[in-house]
Amino acid sequence: MATIDEIRDNRIKKLNKLKIQGINPFPMEVKRTHTIFEVLDKFSELSKQEEEIYLVGRIRSQRGHGKASFLNIEDGTGSIQGLIRADGVGSSRYEFYNEIFDIGDFIQVKGVLFVTQRGEKTINISDFKIISKGLLPLPEKWHGLKDEEERFRKRYLDIIFNPEVKSMIKKRSIFWNSIRNFLLERDFIEVETPVLETIAGGADAEPFITHHKVLDIDLYLRISTGELWQKKLMIAGFEKTFEIGRQFRNEGMSNEHLQDYTQMEFYWAYADYKKGMKLVEEMYRYIAQETFGTLKFKIKGFDVDLSKKWERYDYRSIISSKTGLNINEASLGEIEKTLNKLEVEYDKKRFNRTRAIDSLWKYCRKSIGGPGFLINQPVEISPLAKRIEGHPEIAARFQVILAGSEIGNGYSELNDPIDQAERFKEQQALRDAGDVEAQMFDHDFVEALEYGMPPTCGFGLSERLFSFLMDKPIRECQIFPLMKPKND
Repeated sequence: MATIDEIRDNRIKKLNKLKIQGINPFPMEVKRTHTIFEVLDKFSELSKQEEEIYLVGRIRSQRGHGKASFLNIEDGTGSIQGLIRADGVGSSRYEFYNEIFDIGDFIQVKGVLFVTQRGEKTINISDFKIISKGLLPLPEKWHGLKDEEERFRKRYLDIIFNPEVKSMIKKRSIFWNSIRNFLLERDFIEVETPVLETIAGGADAEPFITHHKVLDIDLYLRISTGELWQKKLMIAGFEKTFEIGRQFRNEGMSNEHLQDYTQMEFYWAYADYKKGMKLVEEMYRYIAQETFGTLKFKIKGFDVDLSKKWERYDYRSIISSKTGLNINEASLGEIEKTLNKLEVEYDKKRFNRTRAIDSLWKYCRKSIGGPGFLINQPVEISPLAKRIEGHPEIAARFQVILAGSEIGNGYSELNDPIDQAERFKEQQALRDAGDVEAQMFDHDFVEALEYGMPPTCGFGLSERLFSFLMDKPIRECQIFPLMKPKND
């Protein structure tokens, strides 16, 4: 059996032979009258017309029978059988086809449609043209599907040989467009805000740092999709905005976490977190129906029905019932002792009360299937949310709970500049003490708030929701996951 290098050398010889004959193996223009999907969809009508049509695509298989060869041609819409015969294209052209063309090459064909005796829809080829010569062979059987790293590294081959991945990519497009359409239909306007920031704000996360040569300053890749910028638009008088874009967090990898991913955030003036929950529940059902055609899902072993009544989960009550701790009264030492007893892993270097309480909650959430909303979180872990009136220690915040995880986060946004400044100070103190995920003090944002921001509800979701509805790890649901360079 020939090696990959030998196959490549042989194909380069064919490539050079084409060039010697004055044939461009990579022409700019092609002729195409129909997609393969259109042909198969209207095959009966088109075949009766007996008119020649032009198709393009990749050769996926070929087999010869004396003076005739069958090939399977595939474009981005479907695949069809082609028939090349010596008496149809001429003996010299037929020999040229057999000599030059390989599986994986892209070809343009002209011909009429017919059905073979075996009932196979086929194009009877009267002429053909090379439109891209492949130098490496497509695997006859894509063994890389069994190797996750190789599959992600050569995602283009994974897509070719794995219809599920191709279907996932199409669903991913529908997913984001369904969110966009849902919000546009409700008079939200789509905006774009900076990706490079002098202060990484709007979330608790460690940012990536880069350098701006012209300004000679360090900048951060954003960790939220324009949260503080969109709030400035609320200050400016806009009432409904949203953004869909990439954001970046220099954190660990897991089945639920990425460093570079797509997020949507909306902001809705004159609305509170209760109105936000109602809109979000409606939006999730719309997204699921548009993308998957159902509201019922199997996610991580949970049966999740988005059509049923969404529950409300009280933060303190859940933790108390599952750990026996009252987080209002428990000391940091007591929380740490409980975490150790429950064998919960946590970051000991950046350990503080905020992180300790959050670690407790993450342990408790694993058994909650949802759908529902987590409510009544402590203000100390919600630095951008308003306080609930009459309960200043509780944040007006909600998080979507599905299959043991938070799949969306919203607030009644804090618009008191004095309170916001105090919380930024607390966050900055945590950051100065070594908590790189704590928020930075954003003086410009506090100043903007001093001009007045109306009561506003904000909400964000990431592609984690898509991966959950697909019931797949989140890296699997990215088109091209980030990979460490392969050592030669």
